[in-house]
Amino acid sequence: MPRYKLIVAYDGTEFCGWQKQEPFAPTGDNKSEQSEWYTSAVPVDERPDRVALRTVQHVLERAVREVVREPVVLMGASRTDSGVHARGQVAAFTCRGDEDPAPGEARGIGWPLSRGTDRLVAAVNGRLPPDVLVVGSEVVPVGFDPIGDAASKGYSYTLHTARERPLFDRRFVHHVRSDPDVAAMDEAARHLIGEHDFASFAATGHGRLTTVRTVLDCRVTRVCPDRVRIDVAGTGFLWNMVRIIAGTLTHVGLGRLLASDVPGILASRDRARAGPTLPPTGLCLEWIRYRENDGAKTRTENRFEET
Repeated sequence: MPRYKLIVAYDGTEFCGWQKQEPFAPTGDNKSEQSEWYTSAVPVDERPDRVALRTVQHVLERAVREVVREPVVLMGASRTDSGVHARGQVAAFTCRGDEDPAPGEARGIGWPLSRGTDRLVAAVNGRLPPDVLVVGSEVVPVGFDPIGDAASKGYSYTLHTARERPLFDRRFVHHVRSDPDVAAMDEAARHLIGEHDFASFAATGHGRLTTVRTVLDCRVTRVCPDRVRIDVAGTGFLWNMVRIIAGTLTHVGLGRLLASDVPGILASRDRARAGPTLPPTGLCLEWIRYRENDGAKTRTENRFEET
């Protein structure tokens, strides 16, 4: 039975995050109507009140099931929060791979390796709404775990820094009306690199046994006159950690905090000392990297949480 890895991009604006939730469909009796509304491109605020909790995992899993014609379970690597976007989410599923069905079984069940991953991507994309797209696929070992085998992941947070509000890309940036000091923000970001206790940068009720995490890189760059981008890479994140980091660095850029304050904020383990939790609008999961021995039996603690 082959296992397929999917690289998934999505506009998270009209999703209640990645993870499938209950109830994940309208509550009416008409099942076909439920499916139609659930995968519809109609904006959430224009749909009937019966529509509930639309998630990326459910929409994508439903499309995959239609393609392979069996009830596969789709596992995702990162539980991105409501409204958060992704360019490099990773998901995986296992299905039948027989070229010929067993006696009495219907043809077309599963996805044989001979059909190739390009055809798989095209078939799944043909069943997805406009705000989700599979951008790549590969065959992985049967034991591949999108969560446990992940070595690191990278997020970006983008600020629109102008007096006028953004228009065409307003779903993907956070508006800051003043022009921040990017050099000061980048200096502050460097204090976050390394293994630290990030209790000051975690949402209340994060539910983790430990708040110690390792940030591999953190930097701030001006990508164009009215765009500032914060990039954070790490081995794992706490709930809202990246959005709080972005809020803290933005406060540094606006002069409400000093770059030299960051070590003290970390040491305090006091959430009130850090900056605000910025909205999910500007946050995007950029990539997830895996160890070379994908599918090995050794697993790490699940430290990847929604941010």
